[in-house]
Amino acid sequence: MSLADIARVQNEFVAAAERSLAAGCEWLELHAVHGYLVHEFLSPVSNQRADGYGGSFENRIRFLLETTRAVRAVWPERLPLAVRISCTDWVAGGWDIEQSVELARRLKTEGVDLVDCSSGGTVPDAQIPAGPGYQVPFAERIRREAGIATAAVGGITEPTHADEIIRSGRADLVLLAREFLREPYWPRRAARALGRKDAVSGPLQYRRAW
Repeated sequence: MSLADIARVQNEFVAAAERSLAAGCEWLELHAVHGYLVHEFLSPVSNQRADGYGGSFENRIRFLLETTRAVRAVWPERLPLAVRISCTDWVAGGWDIEQSVELARRLKTEGVDLVDCSSGGTVPDAQIPAGPGYQVPFAERIRREAGIATAAVGGITEPTHADEIIRSGRADLVLLAREFLREPYWPRRAARALGRKDAVSGPLQYRRAW
């Protein structure tokens, strides 16, 4: 990407934020994860640039910080802004949790409210120890060391597990994706499992059978 390309894409992020606001969205998350464009800038595995956007940590995070700053300028302070990052590439010499903690500190100063903590995506052969809650330690460490709210993701399928993560202060939020695809009524099951059946109500036309 040329410098003009970088500026164009950053302007497109801003335009997307403005469209989201006009459409009535109340939550915005910047995608800087899983080997896509922003993560390509962050990771020394993929970033082979020799200009101000490559090489050192300061240079590799520049694209994200500039983009975040520009988006925050048009996204109201009253509405949350999150950034999703891969906390580690799971490969030697790649992006890691130490860099993620420092990045989170910088993002906080740019007005980011929450860091959504995922991992991987840069290389296809990374050895990832996937399992229930395997990425929760990233959210816990960033929350503790960077002083910013975090979201935990990855292999969280049981209501009691999600509840424990929040109650123990390991993260501020648990986000689910694949589990909702497998079980769209997961919130209903979770509410029942945690003794909060009345906390979740179904669509009005289904209320009798809910």
